[in-house]
Amino acid sequence: MENNKKKDTMFGDAIKLFAITLIAGCLLGFVYQITEQPIIAANEKAKQEAYQAVFTKASSFEKEEALSKAIDNSTPGVFISEILVAKDGSGSTIGYVLSFGSKEGYGGEIDLSMGVDVSGTVTGLEVLSMSETAGLGANCKTDEFKSQFVGIQSDTIAYTKTGKSADNEIDALSGATITTKAVTNAVNNALAFVYANGEMVAN
Repeated sequence: MENNKKKDTMFGDAIKLFAITLIAGCLLGFVYQITEQPIIAANEKAKQEAYQAVFTKASSFEKEEALSKAIDNSTPGVFISEILVAKDGSGSTIGYVLSFGSKEGYGGEIDLSMGVDVSGTVTGLEVLSMSETAGLGANCKTDEFKSQFVGIQSDTIAYTKTGKSADNEIDALSGATITTKAVTNAVNNALAFVYANGEMVAN
């Protein structure tokens, strides 16, 4: 008799646990459905703001299927997530914006966005996320570092520890060569893609 009671209790507890799990799962699914679209909208807004920050002259950013299909992330250590065409108020193409990055930062992945106009000149660079060392690699987020890329017209950018001496050079972050190399390699990969696949106009 006592064994039957124990079995009944265990069975009852199992039913209760199952019911609680089922209800919790349904509630989570319901919350996800409610929050999914606002989260997508917020992410899209943040992305558009990032693109506007790196290409201030653009009025809109549009996806072009051919460019998207041309993305090839076979180069180790770097990647391109997205490229959009930057348009002016009349709808003419004035350049490109990219979401891209490096997997080889000192603290892991570094996510970036960059604008490049049709002359091949960098219009802006933003660090979207990173986990680099505070006071060292994390300085890649400073305007002092990012602004060095702006105005460079070249498909290759080099970094130097001895002071910039060429138009396509930037000064490396002090004590953070790995971070500098990761950002520069990612930028060069993105620039190579734009130069190879974008409609560039020579100055």
